[in-house]
Amino acid sequence: MTDPRTLSINDFAYSLPEERIAKYPLAERDASKLLIYKEGNVTEDIYRNIGDHIPSNSLLVFNDTKVVEARLLFQKPTGGVIEIFCLEPHQQYPDITTAMLQHEKVQWHCLIGGASKWKHGQILEKKIIYNANELVLNAKYIDKAGDSFTVELSWNDTSLSFAEVLHLFGAIPLPPYIKREAEKSDAERYQTVYAHYEGSVAAPTAGLHFTETVFEKLKEKNIQKNFVTLHVGAGTFKPVKSETMQDHEMHAEHFTVTKSFIQNLIEHLDKNIVAVGTTSLRTLESLYWLGVKLTTGDGRQTMEISQWEVYDYVEKTISVKEALENIIKWMYQKGLDNLTAKTQIIIAPGYQFKIVNGLVTNFHQPQSTLLLLVSAFIGEDWRKVYDHALQYDFRFLSYGDGSLLWREH
Repeated sequence: MTDPRTLSINDFAYSLPEERIAKYPLAERDASKLLIYKEGNVTEDIYRNIGDHIPSNSLLVFNDTKVVEARLLFQKPTGGVIEIFCLEPHQQYPDITTAMLQHEKVQWHCLIGGASKWKHGQILEKKIIYNANELVLNAKYIDKAGDSFTVELSWNDTSLSFAEVLHLFGAIPLPPYIKREAEKSDAERYQTVYAHYEGSVAAPTAGLHFTETVFEKLKEKNIQKNFVTLHVGAGTFKPVKSETMQDHEMHAEHFTVTKSFIQNLIEHLDKNIVAVGTTSLRTLESLYWLGVKLTTGDGRQTMEISQWEVYDYVEKTISVKEALENIIKWMYQKGLDNLTAKTQIIIAPGYQFKIVNGLVTNFHQPQSTLLLLVSAFIGEDWRKVYDHALQYDFRFLSYGDGSLLWREH
């Protein structure tokens, strides 16, 4: 087995011309092109017909996170603009939802554009008129750790939650490679039609192509859908700068699943389980390893998966059914209907998939951890897939076209 720690990211390069990066989505979500990869063959269709390429009785798993307006622009009295990009809540809050529901003030880890112009302790102010009253948002620089800053945000209408304040003051944070300002239409189009739980700073883009029309067609074919919630952090765009993967720190993300979801997974283990997006796939595969850790006693205190540990568990593997049943048993013991856990798992060539055998995903940046995941899933044929997409005018990255990839059992 390949040890992914020794992989060089340079082996996952390809040439992506700037004009192939989609700057805007298509007028119709489900009209995007769909590349289908199965048993070494590549074919084409559009998303509206994705159900034709998925067997009946399959289970599709979607990520129902919602992108928040995490970009805040403040103007100093001197005229300089400081951009605050809200990454994740301060560790004093148990999860993103709790932080989003704070009233009056909240602390958040942020990236700051123009940080050198912002003096420690200086309070920035932004005002708007809301419900005929002046609504004021203040930002106070607390401290700095690594690349990020701790910022305290406070507002004068105590009836508003932080989620509502972001909605009023903030802008949707488009990915850095979409080189334009966010427009009004992005507030709708950079969300999936089923987005529900607020907390992401990037969309789970594989799901952007799905519409009610597509869901109706899937239902007619008895293809089930189910949801996990994983809040996507800005780390998903973090470039790999190290020579080998051993020295790259993977971003950690929180996810939530219900007990009934895990039971549904068990019922579909002998059928096709298709992850819509890399975030759904990371969640599903992480569930297996959490179940393994419960067997060994390693998972009883903290339900989390670190970056490399799954590659050291090879001797301790158990059946998927047993792993998932372990989690359900643990949830019963704890009196939980929802499981919230943390995963830093890096899925790269050498990883042995446990749950997912189909993946719906967009086309990813060269030398990215997302491309490593695709390579782990379909092997060296990732080059065949990407060469085809480049040759036949597929649109790339978040607002681009996508693919349905089948893994060989």
